[in-house]
Amino acid sequence: MRAVTQQEFGGPSVLRVTEVDRPEPLPTEVLVRVVAAGVNPVDYKTREGAGMAGVLGTPPFVLGWDVSGMVEAVGFGVHTLAVGDEVYGMPWFPRQAAAYAEYVTAPSRQFVRKPASVGHTAAAAVPLAALTAWQALTAATTITPGQRVLVHAAAGGVGHFAVQFAKHLGAHVIGTSRAANHEWLRTLGADEVIDYSTTRFEEAAKDVDVVLDLVGDVDTGVRSIAALAPGGLLIAIPAGVAPAVAEAAEAAGVRAVPFLVEPDGPALATIAQLIDSGHVHVEVAAVLPLAEAAEAHRLMATGRTRGKLVLEI
Repeated sequence: MRAVTQQEFGGPSVLRVTEVDRPEPLPTEVLVRVVAAGVNPVDYKTREGAGMAGVLGTPPFVLGWDVSGMVEAVGFGVHTLAVGDEVYGMPWFPRQAAAYAEYVTAPSRQFVRKPASVGHTAAAAVPLAALTAWQALTAATTITPGQRVLVHAAAGGVGHFAVQFAKHLGAHVIGTSRAANHEWLRTLGADEVIDYSTTRFEEAAKDVDVVLDLVGDVDTGVRSIAALAPGGLLIAIPAGVAPAVAEAAEAAGVRAVPFLVEPDGPALATIAQLIDSGHVHVEVAAVLPLAEAAEAHRLMATGRTRGKLVLEI
């Protein structure tokens, strides 16, 4: 089968389409024919030797964790899915899922039926980004109606889901993004939007209960502490909590916690329902063929994509 592999860490050019053996499902696993695979920032960071490289080890390996496709075969003991089911998932994270390929295998309960109202391209844009947002807002904290939630990088893959989930949970949602995305973010449910390139967000957003930091640099983290109300919470996702941010949080009497997403079939089923009911929109910035995975990584690294990038297999 075709897969995008890399033999060494490096720039986008290390990604090559090669022929590899098709995996076979073990007991309790399913074999999924991948129709589309989402691209996430963790993918290019891992390609460079950061991200989840410490988990995957040294190359060769196959990147990708977002999958939407069809069940081709089931292993012994699988009862939740059947051959022919259209499914989506974020299998194995943070271990190798090898989604940039024609087929993947994984535990059956890490997949669920994809949203019926969208195709595989849109469905592939959902799992890692949406699970990150959902778990951060429902597990790392519990959003209650009326709380003020600040989402950094609100127009990105995780961010645009976080805006919608926070609004669905009853929060007053504030998002940071460039001005070009403000009207769009309002349609997703943002009550306030701040242009971080012209305005200091910590001066425009006060008494925030929860900050979802999807930027991850020290400056954004420390300034986010200043936006929090007493007892507030900063959830630091891309890079964890830097020492300077932890010190600022302690001095201000607020909390700062790191977060990492994990496979979650039941949550994906809930998210599918929200998409099918029209409460959540999936934004796909661009769709590229598998052979152009390197170009997808170049686009992702600009930090200027709205929503998600997807590879068609």
